[in-house]
Amino acid sequence: MMHIRRSAEEIAANRQRYEEHQRKGLEFAPKALPAPSPIPAPLIDEAAVIHAETIPGGWYWSTALKRGESIRIDQGGAFSTVALVAWNAADTSERLNLVDTVKVQWTTALGKGRVIFSDMGRVMFSIVEDSSGAHDCLMGGSTPASNAAKYPNVKTRNTRDNLVLVAGKLGLDRRDIPAVLNLFAPVRIDDAGEFRWRGKLSNSGDYAELRAEMDMMVGFSNCPHPLDPDPVYAPRAVTVTRFQSASPTADDLSRTATAEAVRGFENNALMLA
Repeated sequence: MMHIRRSAEEIAANRQRYEEHQRKGLEFAPKALPAPSPIPAPLIDEAAVIHAETIPGGWYWSTALKRGESIRIDQGGAFSTVALVAWNAADTSERLNLVDTVKVQWTTALGKGRVIFSDMGRVMFSIVEDSSGAHDCLMGGSTPASNAAKYPNVKTRNTRDNLVLVAGKLGLDRRDIPAVLNLFAPVRIDDAGEFRWRGKLSNSGDYAELRAEMDMMVGFSNCPHPLDPDPVYAPRAVTVTRFQSASPTADDLSRTATAEAVRGFENNALMLA
């Protein structure tokens, strides 16, 4: 592809249009999102629970998820990063898209009240509870190479290989794996543009609840994040609970927080029509 060089004036004009569009988007956005959800996580009504799965450190799991159900990812009393991917159950070519999720909400800070988009402009998840607010949607998960460099001479499992296995069991392959959302990964960008691990942003026992806004297949990998400073490979078990959600109200924050989220849910409604 030919690279088109732009003049300083064209770059400045493009920047001005972008900032104007951003300003209009942020005017609609909430001035402040809710405070983090309280720790420890409250008990889920047993009658609403569909399934609970403990994912051992280093391992993976996948589940079907129906629209209107939720999943709670709970670290319990320890700390572990959980990578998440998702596909539309009716058409797996539609999948989680973090680029659009970040772009249309004007933030990489995903937390309670935000939504997670697919690559078709539809909402896959609403984040309805979140005690952490420290999730990474930029770096991706661990790979054989990153683990080999970080844990030399130690046999380890990694997120990339785990998700290849998840995809295979769902009838997909590695080309179908989208960029991963790393839950409980306190990554921030410093003034030099470098990714940094900010451990003080996380708490042992953090949890997040995601409400499904379409029927999906969801995959998880419970492996250390590439930037996790712990030199010992010792991921802790996490629990994923699938349960029936309460129906969202008309003023549900995830459905009303941004103009882009409103349009995303309008696209969901068209899919169901």
